[in-house]
Amino acid sequence: MEPQENKEQNEEKSSLVVKDDTEKEPTDDTSIDVADAFILEHEKKSTHWYDHVRYFFRHLFSIVDDTATHAEIKERILSGAKFTGTNMVIMVCAIIIASVGLNTDSIAAIIGAMLISPLMNRILMMAYGTASADINIFRRGTAGFVVQVVISITFSCIYFLCSPIKAPTAQIIARTNPSWYDVLIAIFGGIAGIIGQTRKGEYNNVIPGVAIATAIMPPLCVVGYSLANSQWVMLGQAFYLFFLNFYFIYFTSVVVLNILSVPKVKEMTVKSWRKEKFRMARNTIIALIPLIVLTTLMILHHVNGNSEKEAVEASNETLAYLGLK
Repeated sequence: MEPQENKEQNEEKSSLVVKDDTEKEPTDDTSIDVADAFILEHEKKSTHWYDHVRYFFRHLFSIVDDTATHAEIKERILSGAKFTGTNMVIMVCAIIIASVGLNTDSIAAIIGAMLISPLMNRILMMAYGTASADINIFRRGTAGFVVQVVISITFSCIYFLCSPIKAPTAQIIARTNPSWYDVLIAIFGGIAGIIGQTRKGEYNNVIPGVAIATAIMPPLCVVGYSLANSQWVMLGQAFYLFFLNFYFIYFTSVVVLNILSVPKVKEMTVKSWRKEKFRMARNTIIALIPLIVLTTLMILHHVNGNSEKEAVEASNETLAYLGLK
């Protein structure tokens, strides 16, 4: 009899448990957005207002939520970086259009050349090779980019040798004055460019705007102009502007790809990762040294110029007070 009674008691307890479970309020998963559910879960865990504010802004500017798969990102970047065939023809067209625009002071022609120029894609390929620790991708990207740069300078130099207009226009001179504003444009342009390439669905809308903002092609054409007209100082200034745009697009793209945790072809130890970060920081400082020197000289010249002007004005006022002038 006792086993029978125990069996009945167990059944009664299990029925109570089931009954108690069914009495819970039903939740309709389809009526709650995934993001809202995540926020509700966060609110249960935290009671401090500043935690909610920090959480809100962290997810407001998140670049991880709508990221494409790593395979899609790799395919987009590598396929867009091909420079043979159609891309090479388009690049030559962009060079000639940019050279004509610079030579005739046509802003519309320069913008058109920047829109169709494929130089940006090779920079992103180099950045992907660095972020994924894939030396083969990086070398291929670098080799193709160097070829594109050489071809751009060569074709622009040939155009300016044949052009009857030899005087530098305002658009040419504008590409010979690198500044910190160019660095800022390259940094934020690079961020926007790589984010646009790593999104789900449509991703090509950002690249044309980045190409216009960062202006990689026109400085190279100014280098060609400088070679054609033996303007060596102008050549150095234009090439440095190109280098600043290239390097900071590359640098920021590497940073964003690391934030997105692009898979590496080989595991990096803590020591090798620190070495890589040190190398990037060192290269960034080296890239900025000429700009720092130019800025310092400009500030000193401005201060000295103002001091001399103030001294002359004070001397004139003293002479006028004494009636000597």
